[in-house]
Amino acid sequence: MKPKTNTQQRPTDIPVVTHHITPADRWDHFVAHWGVNRRGRRVKPGLYALGKPTGDSPVLVTANYTLSFDALRSASAGFDCYIMVLDTKGINVWCAAGKETFGTEELVHRIEITALSTIVDHRILILPQLGASGVAAHEVKSRTGFSVEYGPIRAKDLQEYLKTREATPEMRRVRFDLLDRLILIPVELVHFLLPMVIAAIVLYFLGGPQVAAASIVAILAGTVIFPLVLPWIPTPNFSTKGFLLGIVVILPFALALLWDNPETMVWQRAGKALAIALAFPPVTAFLALNFTGSTPITSKSGVECEIHTYIPIMAWMFGGGLVVTVILLILNILGGVL
Repeated sequence: MKPKTNTQQRPTDIPVVTHHITPADRWDHFVAHWGVNRRGRRVKPGLYALGKPTGDSPVLVTANYTLSFDALRSASAGFDCYIMVLDTKGINVWCAAGKETFGTEELVHRIEITALSTIVDHRILILPQLGASGVAAHEVKSRTGFSVEYGPIRAKDLQEYLKTREATPEMRRVRFDLLDRLILIPVELVHFLLPMVIAAIVLYFLGGPQVAAASIVAILAGTVIFPLVLPWIPTPNFSTKGFLLGIVVILPFALALLWDNPETMVWQRAGKALAIALAFPPVTAFLALNFTGSTPITSKSGVECEIHTYIPIMAWMFGGGLVVTVILLILNILGGVL
C-alpha cells in the first residue's frame, strides 16, 4: 500500500510576511479595481506569520484574495500574529461568504491541514464580521475545538480591536458611503466598455447619432451615475431605482427625437422616440441590478425576488423597443421602394 503523504503545514514551513505595502502592491490593487485579472489575484491558502508570533499570538482569518490579504496585514502593523488564509478561489471575504467558499468546511479543513492546534496554545480564531454568514461557529467549535470570534467590519479598526478585543457599535456598523461606491465604478465600466462601443456603432448606422448617444448614456447611467446617486433615488430596490434613472437620462433624447428635423415624418420621429424610451431604461435598470452583488444593503432572498419580478419586465420593454425599431426599418425600406 502506498504510504499517505503528510500534507500538514509544520511550524518551520510557515511563511513570514510583513505589514509593509510596497509600490508594486499598490499598483496591483489599482489594476485590480479596473478589473484586470481579478480572479488571478490570489494568495496561496495556508498559515502565515506576521512579525514574530508565539503560541499566544492571535490568529486572524481572511480570504485568499490579494486585496483582502494585504488589507489585513497592513492593518495589523505593530502586532505579531498568525494569518490563516482560506481558499476562497480569489474572492473577497464578503462575496466568498455568500458563495460559501469562506465557510465552515473550508475553515475546518484549513485548521486541520495547518495543524493549528500544535502551533498556538489558545483556541480562538478572529474572523472578519462580513464572513459571518458563511461560517457556523458552533460547528467549527465542535469539530476543531476552536472558538470563532468576529472582528470589526473594516480593517482600519483592527488595531483598536486587537488592543481591547471588543468591537464597539461603530465597528459593527456597515457603511456604504460615496468612496465605497466610487471604488465599484472602474470594474463595472471596464466590463461593459466594449459592448457599449459596439452597440453605439451599430445604433449609429441604424438610428443615427442621437440614438447612438442615447445608448452610451443609458450604459454610463447604469455603471457610473447609478452608484453615485444610489442613496437619493426614492424607490425601494435596485431595479426600480435603475428604471427611474434610465427614464430621467433618456427622456431628453426621446424629446429631442420627437421634435427633430420637421422634414421627417411625424410617425418616424415618434417611432424613434418610442423605441429608445422602451429599450434603454431597462438597460440602465439591468446594470443597476448588477450592483446588488457589490453592496451590503441587499439580501440573497431580496435579490432573488427582484430578479424574478423585474427581469421579465426589462426583457419585455427591451423587446418592445426592438420590435418598434424593426417596424421602423421595414417601413423606411418600403417607403424607399415605393
